[in-house]
Amino acid sequence: VSRAGFYECLTGQTEKLMMGLKQAADEAKVPFAVDSVGGMFGFYFADQVPTSYEAVTKSDIEAFKKFFHLMLDQGVYLAPSAYEAGFTSIAHDNAVVDEIITAARVALKKL
Repeated sequence: VSRAGFYECLTGQTEKLMMGLKQAADEAKVPFAVDSVGGMFGFYFADQVPTSYEAVTKSDIEAFKKFFHLMLDQGVYLAPSAYEAGFTSIAHDNAVVDEIITAARVALKKL
């Protein structure tokens, strides 16, 4: 944490993950929005990031449930609720992020 560039690296890896998930969803033609701050992220099966409770309730929870289990089947563990934040760590290097994005491509094509 005290290493120079730690937070910049963490933020960069989180952004890479979010952009990769968004691109995979776009390729699969699945409505998907992403948001992140530092190592914390959220994704939604919706056309845009929700900014109100009402908007959150309009996201596709059934798609999230299917995606969650399809990712789990591939060894990617996500928060089990569509309303929970996700977190990356410094251990999520390029190889790990690429594996997650690859798994997401497979999962999103099955939705």
